[in-house]
Amino acid sequence: MEWHIIGIAASFLTTFGFVPQIIKMRRTKSAKDVSLATLLQFGAGAILWALYGVYLGDLIIITANIIASITIFAAIALCYHYNRKHGLSSR
Repeated sequence: MEWHIIGIAASFLTTFGFVPQIIKMRRTKSAKDVSLATLLQFGAGAILWALYGVYLGDLIIITANIIASITIFAAIALCYHYNRKHGLSSR
């Protein structure tokens, strides 16, 4: 099997892993059950993976993790917005 196909498939799944959570937050207008700590941890990990991809010169790793960082940042922004709107403290 071609390993690039596996790498692309894995990057696609992990890159867009938080999109369902973003959709749910937008639909329910709530981030009550979302862990901000988890989002921050995954965001930091994605940024570090992107930097590692730069070191390796691997475009798949770089692209996937930059996009993942952007989606996680969107989730963090929604979490902050909805928790602030509903008077909940950040978790």
